[in-house]
Amino acid sequence: MFHLRVAQSSLRSQSCLSCRSIAYKPSVFRCNFHQTITMPKRQREPDTAPDDAPLAKTQRNEKPDESEVVKHQENVLRHPSIQRAKEIDAHPPMTELDELVKRQKADQPVRNVLHWFRSKDLRIEDNKGLHAASQKAKEGKGVLITAYLWSPRDLEWHGTSPARSDFILENLRIMQKQLKGKNIPMVILTAPDRRDKSVVFMDFVKKNDISHIYGNLEYEVDELRRDIDVVKLAQKEQGLSFHVFHDQAIVAPGTMTNKGGGLHKVFTPYHGAWLDLIGKKPELLDVVDAPAPNDETAMNNYKHLFDSPLPELPPNKQFASTEERDRIRGLFPPGHQAGIDRLNKFLTTKVFNYARDRSFPGKDPSSRLSAYFSAGVISPREAVAAAKKANKGKAFGAAGDAGIASWVREIVFREYYRQITVIVPHNAMNLPHNLKFHFVKFEEDYEAERKWYEGKTGVPFVDAGMRQLNTEAYMHNRARMNVSSYLRMNLLIDYRKGERYFAEHLIDWDMSNNTEGWEPSFTVFNPVVQAEKCDHDGDYIRQWVPELRNVKGKAIFAPWERLSKAEFDKLGYPRPHVDFRESKERALARYKQGMADANAHVDDD
Repeated sequence: MFHLRVAQSSLRSQSCLSCRSIAYKPSVFRCNFHQTITMPKRQREPDTAPDDAPLAKTQRNEKPDESEVVKHQENVLRHPSIQRAKEIDAHPPMTELDELVKRQKADQPVRNVLHWFRSKDLRIEDNKGLHAASQKAKEGKGVLITAYLWSPRDLEWHGTSPARSDFILENLRIMQKQLKGKNIPMVILTAPDRRDKSVVFMDFVKKNDISHIYGNLEYEVDELRRDIDVVKLAQKEQGLSFHVFHDQAIVAPGTMTNKGGGLHKVFTPYHGAWLDLIGKKPELLDVVDAPAPNDETAMNNYKHLFDSPLPELPPNKQFASTEERDRIRGLFPPGHQAGIDRLNKFLTTKVFNYARDRSFPGKDPSSRLSAYFSAGVISPREAVAAAKKANKGKAFGAAGDAGIASWVREIVFREYYRQITVIVPHNAMNLPHNLKFHFVKFEEDYEAERKWYEGKTGVPFVDAGMRQLNTEAYMHNRARMNVSSYLRMNLLIDYRKGERYFAEHLIDWDMSNNTEGWEPSFTVFNPVVQAEKCDHDGDYIRQWVPELRNVKGKAIFAPWERLSKAEFDKLGYPRPHVDFRESKERALARYKQGMADANAHVDDD
């Protein structure tokens, strides 16, 4: 889950057209000295799509103009003003959407009913919105129709990795086949531009005599604004309503309050309250049925809606090779059944040692279900209900299995992060949760960035994590904490560049989790000490850093410091880019100055 704040891919090489340096990135090529050739990740104000001319030129093997490159690098770090962020927090889009939905009239006769799939509910099983749509369709004489709105520009905007992009399409392929078996069409709608999404969607609604639209909520600012637009457009039509459901979390964000009536903003009390609520309301873990079939006549009457072709991925969202594609698909096979099989295997094997082994990446103790959670291929209710069964119905605490309780705690973190996204919406707008950290002045050390991206920092535990990411589109959580700390503290690189890199490479990228994991803080992980504690035999390092495979003993954790110069030079491994102690002191001083600057800014206001 990557809990850095709470003290919680595939290799491809290409040469920079300017300097011929090597970079590894499954999404787009980037030379870190000559700057980023990517789209920015998060929602920002104003909501205008950045110029992707440098990206287009790179795809044509042309050298981007220096001015274009600089502009694009600025886009990666683009964000609203502090004042604007506070205004958005004071008037959350989630509240606006909720009020609009409640005000709409929904007593119209039932005609055709539409369920709108999103990129976080890619399953037909235990899908709250889909289930409700199916039930509503049975009340009338129409049929249940489903749709997915494909927005290739959103893939650019959010920096979605090739691995996650492919995972989305492969799950859609499986779902479309499942639904066809129930005489239910799934239509893939395409919005060429991000601004076209609401228009394209509503045009489909009007052409297909839809009376009720159903969908599951996404909690990020852009997605909530999109839904707000659709509700407003629906209200202009006669006999049309839009209904949204909390499906991503077992406990809906913003609904569980503390004793004072406020929302939990600290994880530990949230965790305790969550467990207490689940104990008192076990029905929260109840799952809903897959949709009931349409009548067989739907296959003929709505023939034009069946077998909607799946889109092709944009060139920079495709895998570098079929070998890379097959390897990643092998690591994370698509489909709900694949996710359930993985869940059941974990709950009968690894989970019982999870509390003991979860921080040891060399043991691969994780469930590796994060990609399935982030895309909604399995639901959190299914997972926790299965965990409860494995726990023999006992509470997730002292009375039950420690490994199961520890794993469920990770799922609670996921729910907590969604609550934070809802109550602090500027988190999804390229600004830190604690706005004071916005005033920290970071370094522009492109050589340090390049080494971090490639896993060549000279710090074995950090390099192992980055190479795992670049190879598997996945990284163990303990490694995520260490590589993020090293980038933003020791290398003193803007944390948003690391956030972006994770988005562009992880198959399990999730806005809420990634944002909270990268939140700046004064915490500094010592990667040598961390490796000695969490990889004490060096197995994880040897797996991912083959240059060190034959290094014996504790020298593997810090070969530059613990081997003779002659021994080190034979390894072909880089020396550390920075001294840990000196870089830590530099970072803490810079962060303290940032706090002082933030306070001065408040005084000036």
